[in-house]
Amino acid sequence: MTEDAPAGDGTAVREIDPEELASRIENGERIALLDVRNRDEVDAWQIDGPGVELTHVPYMRFVSARATGEPADLVDPDESYVAVCPRGAESAEVAASLAEGGVEAVNLAGGMEGWARVYRRTRIARDATDATVYQYRRPATGCLAYVVVSAGEALTVDPLLAFAERYSDDVADVNAAIETVVDTHVHADHFSGLHEVAGATGATPVLSTAAADRGVTGDVRTVDDGDVVRVGEHELAVLATPGHTTGSISLVLDDVVFTGDSLFLDGAPRPDLERGVDGARELSETLHETLTDRFAPLPDDAIVAPGHYVPGRAPATDGSYAATLGDLRDRLAAFSEDRTAFVERVMDSMGARPANFERVVTVNLGRESVSDEEAFELELGPNNCAVATE
Repeated sequence: MTEDAPAGDGTAVREIDPEELASRIENGERIALLDVRNRDEVDAWQIDGPGVELTHVPYMRFVSARATGEPADLVDPDESYVAVCPRGAESAEVAASLAEGGVEAVNLAGGMEGWARVYRRTRIARDATDATVYQYRRPATGCLAYVVVSAGEALTVDPLLAFAERYSDDVADVNAAIETVVDTHVHADHFSGLHEVAGATGATPVLSTAAADRGVTGDVRTVDDGDVVRVGEHELAVLATPGHTTGSISLVLDDVVFTGDSLFLDGAPRPDLERGVDGARELSETLHETLTDRFAPLPDDAIVAPGHYVPGRAPATDGSYAATLGDLRDRLAAFSEDRTAFVERVMDSMGARPANFERVVTVNLGRESVSDEEAFELELGPNNCAVATE
């Protein structure tokens, strides 16, 4: 928490750092969030968590109240608020006005843009300890990425472009170097850091053959079902897990399976981002086969490390967003319902697609380039890669 950060009108306002807010949310603390954005912005994308209680009062109502009444009358005078807006300017004014009126309020530094820059790392606790697995999470969107370290070498799975430098910096801290970068599929919801991480480190970029066949430009190593990818003294077995896309793969490392967007902790991925609605039914049938047949040989105690999680969901006891495959088999209807029921549920529950997904795919294929700033702006917002939760 910092003191006396200036609001737009020069008034001092207390601020909370987005990283601190993320820690408080993940710890299950109660957070009274005062969102002063427009209603459509709040409905599309908001900060969530088990202890987050949202109050929505648009910024312009506070502007009017300053002219005609008392801004503090718009909120609960006994509450302690964290105010948020797109970039932190309007909410700073609101927090300062409330504080002047006797209401405790702090501003989220950087607003939702600052929230989108939060990127956290947790080591996944596991029985096999000779290879270290780190999970990276972006609370703003629920995107997950991974780094595996073994014998001085590192491998990254599904790195994000926005944080491409972070992985090599962290790996250097444990005296390792990134040798391999893998994307589990062609992403439609965020910009991939596959080529950026590979280019900066000299690592080998890896995609499935089916993913590369969608027209990926640039040199990549292609892999297929049954192949292996090495890191240090360990091998990751490639498991073809199509359905979300035709080229989706999972990677199996000892007791961990990196499922990408083939299986989430709360359900299944949507199947319409590659071939549209017309091709979604066929891919949802393929997805059912992946879940019930292709994952079948994996043991119940395998740790599922997915490509996304629901923002605001409480983490596991080790701080990660992972679960055993046995737990998912028990909890998720996808593993027990027949193909027809599964397909109909998937087809009926596909909501809005990820923002700018067609352009994101084009960039990730290498057919178009965007600046880092434009990429960051284009992928702001909710992640919509899953169908309805169970």
